[in-house]
Amino acid sequence: MTSPTLQAFSYDPFDPAVMADPLPYYRILRDHHPVYYIDKWDTYALSRFDDVWRVLEINDGTFVASEGTLPAATVLADHNDGPVPDPPLHPMPFHANFDAPIYDTVRRCTSAPLRPRSVSGLADRVRQLAGERLDELLPRGTFDLTQDYGGIVAASMVCELLGLPVELAGEVLGTVNAGSMAQPGSGVEVAKARPGYLEYLVPIIERSRAVPGENPIADNLIAYRLPDGSGFSDVEAATQLLGIFIGGTETVPKIVAHGLWELGSHPDQLAEVRADLEAAVPVAREEMIRYCAPAQWFARTVRKPITLHDTTIRPGQRIITLLASANRDEREYPDPERFIWNRPIERLLAFGRGQHFCLGVHLARLEITVLVTEWLKRVDDWRIDPAAALRPPSSFQWGYNSVPVEV
Repeated sequence: MTSPTLQAFSYDPFDPAVMADPLPYYRILRDHHPVYYIDKWDTYALSRFDDVWRVLEINDGTFVASEGTLPAATVLADHNDGPVPDPPLHPMPFHANFDAPIYDTVRRCTSAPLRPRSVSGLADRVRQLAGERLDELLPRGTFDLTQDYGGIVAASMVCELLGLPVELAGEVLGTVNAGSMAQPGSGVEVAKARPGYLEYLVPIIERSRAVPGENPIADNLIAYRLPDGSGFSDVEAATQLLGIFIGGTETVPKIVAHGLWELGSHPDQLAEVRADLEAAVPVAREEMIRYCAPAQWFARTVRKPITLHDTTIRPGQRIITLLASANRDEREYPDPERFIWNRPIERLLAFGRGQHFCLGVHLARLEITVLVTEWLKRVDDWRIDPAAALRPPSSFQWGYNSVPVEV
């Protein structure tokens, strides 16, 4: 793309040019417009690491997610005149739209298998799945690094966590990938994708109602009671599983494929990592997350006035925290456009921060570590076809859905 110039600069996350390559826009935002107002959406974009870090740690009701953490253009087009109310309890949306205590208590219903101790017990299973994929893929010689390797492993783990047959992993992966697509100008329309997701998730709740005790996550959601004493319908309970279903499927494969691409493009760095896989891969993993994480931004709606860089943001207006820009901020990471496997990383925003910090962060780190380690153990040499690699348009995701590889 042609890099934007300061004189004619305009930023909109739904702009086709931004979707195609947001990085030049992020640099101009960080350098010249740290609090950038998008009049069309009555929304401010925050691009610097420190600003995003400080805003996301605020948990006093200044910001709410009532309009969603990833609102589409159709939502942002309707400007608010003052604070927005909480969503209605019924039909219950995804719990991330609420603040505490609803957000916290519903999140706990799904969090047990994703806590550090539980995740540590999954290492052998992830390693087994990675090995099985490599047994099948390596004899082919060519395959897709995102979809065929990391994608199937991550989707298989999601199936097992949620109580779905692992044979559905390929279907689940395809469904989640399709739901992340966006037409330029509109953003990701999660509501349109939701029926496809719920085809997998509603039967999980229905089975748990019929056969309690088999699925702790579903059992917890069925037993949950809202502040008014009511419980979830099957669709409402299934909707609360979306965080695991989507987040657990789409992020890790893109980080692994892009990260291995970068590592393979720097033979000196690759040699250093190979010299001690056990010690080096967890270090390289953090740089892969910083450099390759596909999520671009998350939104909040302002409920109390807040002033940032001499700009006062009013109740009802929105902010979008540009995590991907923060990950390339030279104020936090010297020479941020370079992939440096052993870069010192003291702080990281790729998984968010504060109340909405990624629920599956421990599993994601485990999966990345295992997938990269097993690959480096078994694959001596590989070649990526850059011309065939695919980053489909999305206002939210800017990750490689397809990375063709030859081994």
